[in-house]
Amino acid sequence: MPLPVSMIPPAPGENEPCDATFESAKVLSLLARRRSTKIIHFTAPGPSDGELDALIRLAARVPDHGKLGPWRFVVIEGEGRARAGEKLAGVCTDAQSAEIARHTFQRAPVCVMVVSTAAAHAKIPEWEQQLSAGAVCYALLIAGHAMGYGGCWLTGWPAYDARARAALGLAEGERIAGFIHLGTPTETPTERVRADWAQRVARF
Repeated sequence: MPLPVSMIPPAPGENEPCDATFESAKVLSLLARRRSTKIIHFTAPGPSDGELDALIRLAARVPDHGKLGPWRFVVIEGEGRARAGEKLAGVCTDAQSAEIARHTFQRAPVCVMVVSTAAAHAKIPEWEQQLSAGAVCYALLIAGHAMGYGGCWLTGWPAYDARARAALGLAEGERIAGFIHLGTPTETPTERVRADWAQRVARF
């Protein structure tokens, strides 16, 4: 049963105290056990409109050098999933690929496309803007898990195909940071092999 939106405290106002250093065993447990739901293991329900608004509000609280907000969100749900799939099918060059493309957004009840709007800036490198969009994807995934939904962050060929990006409404220069699929898991995910973090740590 997803947690109600009322459990999320309101955002602090500008210049109000914003102490996020409180201890939380539940947050640590979530991070220690976080696991994506496989895309074939989603069913309804997904987040409601109100829940999605709350999740996106939380995801937007990521580090953002220069306060540029170099990202935007496109919610793909309901009948919009079929429309978006048809847009992708329209740029495919063969019938088999087109048929697969039509089902791209049908596998989970809700998909949020996180779009990086990074652009040349006098002070903020584009790379830092892109990193902020990546942080949005992960924050949205974590928030979805914390609310009680399964989540999966994918990219796939549409993220790297200029025609697909245009078909999905992206402007020239915009990139897809990720498709965040959200819904109810039909199976409990099992752990997978992880990169050995200890072998990837150095100290000066």
